[in-house]
Formats: sequence, structure tokens, C-alpha cells
Amino acid sequence: VQLQASGGGLAQPGGSLRLSCVASGASMDYSTVGWFRQAPGKGREGVASLRRQDNAKRYSASAKDRFTISRDNAKNAVFLQMNNLKPEDTAIYYCAATERGLIASSWSQTSQYDYWGQGTLVTVSS
Repeated sequence: VQLQASGGGLAQPGGSLRLSCVASGASMDYSTVGWFRQAPGKGREGVASLRRQDNAKRYSASAKDRFTISRDNAKNAVFLQMNNLKPEDTAIYYCAATERGLIASSWSQTSQYDYWGQGTLVTVSS
């Protein structure tokens, strides 16, 4: 399964971007879908996740209150709406998915995800 992330680009501080993730030739109806990011010289960190069984959404501390993860079954896509962007949000953003229903202690672990997209670059700069 190939996931495709898109929607990255250049945004000014305080601006917004919406990232999209679709599965090539397959359904995005995974048990858990997550967004991760990797800044230059840093490890990959979890940003947000969405669990299908109860629509539970989880966010990192830096994403909470600014980012929103959502799913649109009709469009077969998962989105990450990012508002009030900051320069420290600059990173390559990846979507990931798994058939496991991840819980609070595991959603941000890269090892828990089976499928990954290729990443989309988000640059926040004035």
C-alpha cells in the first residue's frame, strides 16, 4: 500500500496549510492514521493520530490547539489542518497508517505504523 501525502509548501508565521493523505489504489479506512514530521537534523515525531473505532484524536503538545486531524471517507482521505503556523513547524510531514487501534501510549511511535507516505515539505518563514 502506498500512501501519498500532499499539501505542503511555504507559509508565513501565523498562516495555515492543509495536508492531505490518500492511499493509492486502496482505502484509507485504517484503524489508526497518523501524521508525523521530521525537521532537519532531528528524529521523526508524532504530530497527530486518528483512531477509527471511536474517532479518538490525539495530538502532540506542540500541535494541540493549532492542528486538527480529520477523515473524509467520501474522499478517501485524511487531513491535517495546520493553523497559526510557527517557524518551528518547518519539517517534512509524513502520513502513516496501521490496522492496529493505537492507544495513548503508542500512537506516536513510528514502529507501530505499517504504511508510510513519501512526505511533504512544510516551510514556515517570513
